[in-house]
Amino acid sequence: MFPSVLAFESRRMLRNFPPMFFGLVFPVMVLGIFGGIYGNEPSDLWDGLGTVDVSVPAYVGLVLAVAGLMSFPLGMVEYRSRGFLRRLRATPARPAAFLSAQLLVNIVICVLGVGLLIVVGALVFGLHAPVRPVAFAGLALLSGAAMFGIGLLIASIARSEQTALVIANLVYFPMIFLTGATVPLELMPGWMRRISDALPLTYAIESLQWAWLDRGDSIGVALAVLGGTIVVCAAVAAWLFRWE
Repeated sequence: MFPSVLAFESRRMLRNFPPMFFGLVFPVMVLGIFGGIYGNEPSDLWDGLGTVDVSVPAYVGLVLAVAGLMSFPLGMVEYRSRGFLRRLRATPARPAAFLSAQLLVNIVICVLGVGLLIVVGALVFGLHAPVRPVAFAGLALLSGAAMFGIGLLIASIARSEQTALVIANLVYFPMIFLTGATVPLELMPGWMRRISDALPLTYAIESLQWAWLDRGDSIGVALAVLGGTIVVCAAVAAWLFRWE
């Protein structure tokens, strides 16, 4: 049963333009723009690191945010608000199977988006390999879990597709524009930096750059924030979530 459900969700995702575009194409477009302007030569602004080397870990956070904060929760709310999950209870297919398949498909989009970023960065702009590849993979998984945890919380709070879209946008856009996911924090004024300190994606990007570039002394705070985000969002979402 689950393979059939997974195949259905895969076809559904392929027909859904926004998550495919913003998860796979948009981060590469941003990389192409800034990489084309600045290249990957060592820069004093980045303490001798190249712009592309600094940017790619941040754009990985962008990929995770698109899937976790937008695609995943909006799909869940769509199923629930249209009564799809309720009707599933009268069939051999269970709601949990569809939600698990939806989660898996979004994870695949994340993996493909990150892989495409790295391949384009390496082939076109001379992106250097991560200093700590195993740590980078683990931190990407942790960061993704935090983003999907927030997405699950959004899906638990929203009772309609319109409400979910509003909440997701209110969370998503500050996350991508004020955390270094699109515009580097080094270019932001102090008051914007203080806002970024309250956003979990900031710590995801900080930890990913630490693993890729060996940048920064410690990621203890980042790990605590990401882990706490997962625990709190999962607990609250489990309390609030309704199948119908």
